[in-house]
Amino acid sequence: MIYLCAFLIAVVAGLRAMMAPAAVSWAAYAGWISLEGTFLAFLAYPYTPWILTALAIGELIADQLPKTPSRKVPIQFGTRLLMGAVCGIALTLANGQWLIGLIVGLLGAVAGTLGGHTARASLARRFGRDLPAALIEDGLAFVLALLVLAVLR
Repeated sequence: MIYLCAFLIAVVAGLRAMMAPAAVSWAAYAGWISLEGTFLAFLAYPYTPWILTALAIGELIADQLPKTPSRKVPIQFGTRLLMGAVCGIALTLANGQWLIGLIVGLLGAVAGTLGGHTARASLARRFGRDLPAALIEDGLAFVLALLVLAVLR
């Protein structure tokens, strides 16, 4: 189940890069995943979830701006891969399977990035504009993150 959670939270990273680490940080802070004594222990610090949540909210706002670059440009794509990998590692670190978490995280981030782009473009064509499609994608990412948190709890 933890590998499915790692994949799904990485899909969230592919949809919204900062929402996934914010969710993982809240899980670590709540004690639902153990990162104590690891290089990712900072995710459980009291201020980290708040900072990452603020960044996630900023990303949600910035995504609506007309000059926001495509998620498929190298820096955007790379950020999503990095966040997916980190989140995958965070969920699997406690059981010593961080390498599997890294791979699953990368795969989930690719799926979320490319699948999200395709789905959003299709929805935007159907709606005749991007905003409703973007809001649906935001909602999907949020619900998926909450689902992963519910399983981890």
